[in-house]
Amino acid sequence: MMTAANAFDRSGRMGRPAALCTLALGLLLLPGAFSAEEQTAASIQPQVEALRPGEILTYDVSWSNIVTAGIATMEIKEGTLPDGKQVLRFIVTTHSAGLVDKFYRVNDRLESVFDPGIMQSLKLSLNASHGKKKRRRELVFDHENKTVVSRLNDDPPQTIEIPDQVQDALSSLYYLRTRSDLIVGTTIVITVHDSGKNWSVEIQILGREKVTTPAGKFATIKVRTYPKYEGVFMNKGEIFVWITDDGRRIPVLMKSTISIGSIVSTLRSIVPGKAMK
Repeated sequence: MMTAANAFDRSGRMGRPAALCTLALGLLLLPGAFSAEEQTAASIQPQVEALRPGEILTYDVSWSNIVTAGIATMEIKEGTLPDGKQVLRFIVTTHSAGLVDKFYRVNDRLESVFDPGIMQSLKLSLNASHGKKKRRRELVFDHENKTVVSRLNDDPPQTIEIPDQVQDALSSLYYLRTRSDLIVGTTIVITVHDSGKNWSVEIQILGREKVTTPAGKFATIKVRTYPKYEGVFMNKGEIFVWITDDGRRIPVLMKSTISIGSIVSTLRSIVPGKAMK
């Protein structure tokens, strides 16, 4: 069982034991997708049906479908910046349950502020509580100047260069949901900024499968991240995601392989939300 003492490494990042519990509650944070030809957001017609304010997705999270680990929710809200710009807020909240909650309580909140006009993240905020350890992180993107300001807890801020069309680890999942070019047998190359680095990740489109969860039966597209991505939760296992084969692109099942099994997030319920104005 994990302890608070090994939850974070000396750099302030989550250590590998903590990743098991945290990823179990935050497996939703899969990097999003951009094509290998470096197409811009404007060159691809997004499926805005996938970005519906008011949508709430609730997941049961378990270890190898045996031990209950927690509950995670993904929510889309509308927002307005001080300058009047209309944005979307992607919010993931996770909390431990069952035996995990008794021995290693986890409560996380991750929010991405997303500009649907440019299809990119403007800001990412993380508040994580794992056992007795607390962690705060903030990323503020300046896409015009190709930089991001990163703050971890009370450490001095760092300014880091970023490439074009970069996402954060949460907005990238929602961006992936808007893509209309998920063709079986192809690969999408993505760029996501996380943990002070710009990561290049392939999303492999594996095939179509029927999936049944407590939320219903779904026709899905199965995708996999490759190479193994070391991102927000410092997990190096393969991540598989089954998303609905329709305009909504809802993640209904997610699995992350680990050395002693897998972490599974299964869709429990859907609140569909409304069409964007």
